[in-house]
Amino acid sequence: MKIQEIKEQFKNCPTDLLPQLIETYGHDERSGIRAEIARAVKRLEAVEKEKERMFTMLRFEREYAYAGYLCGIDEVGRGPLAGPVVAGAVILPKDCSILYLNDSKQLSAQKREALYEVIMKEAVAAGIGCASPERIDEINILQATYEAMREAVGRLSVQPDLLLNDAVTIPGIRCRQVPIIKGDAKSASIAAASIIAKVTRDRMMVQYDSIFPGYGFEANKGYGSAAHIDALKRLGPTPIHRRSFIKNFMESADE
Repeated sequence: MKIQEIKEQFKNCPTDLLPQLIETYGHDERSGIRAEIARAVKRLEAVEKEKERMFTMLRFEREYAYAGYLCGIDEVGRGPLAGPVVAGAVILPKDCSILYLNDSKQLSAQKREALYEVIMKEAVAAGIGCASPERIDEINILQATYEAMREAVGRLSVQPDLLLNDAVTIPGIRCRQVPIIKGDAKSASIAAASIIAKVTRDRMMVQYDSIFPGYGFEANKGYGSAAHIDALKRLGPTPIHRRSFIKNFMESADE
């Protein structure tokens, strides 16, 4: 078989079948094949390293497994000048084998999108909650965040027995809660919640960009970039701007 054909086999081979492919061509002395095998071995080593990392990411899930259904909770969008705050709630399966779960901020947009699809397919249950800019202005960002989290939990198709939260304790929820500092980087369940919340909110901000052009919502996702603040001063606020967050900018624009 030609080297290029074999390279295509390695390129398209699922990770779990790589050892078999390496064995098949292990005695091929052509330099191009030896290089392809070396890359495949590195790929396998990287996957093993990721499995070890995920074993650590699941330590809280193992520790509290006795409690029953564990639900990770996280939010995105507390800091932007525009758009909602969005919370995610995810119950992963007991034998979760999803790799690359991490704090959503540590992942590329492409990786988050791919993981979103995997999480939504494999999770026992997943829920999303949102608090609008108007609600944020009405009750403040912290209370709006709690409200979004309660909504996310309420939208789960399976009732959780214990919540793993990213640092906070959510008022108004009956089941036991375990707050974990920097939980989205320490717990697979919280990381999964972080990812689905981030992807959901980013998609919303992309839609808002077409409704309210000129503010760069697709790029800045509502955060206070220099271009966003400049547009806010020139064009004024949109219906999705948080009035309580933009007061200083609007006052300076009026001066």
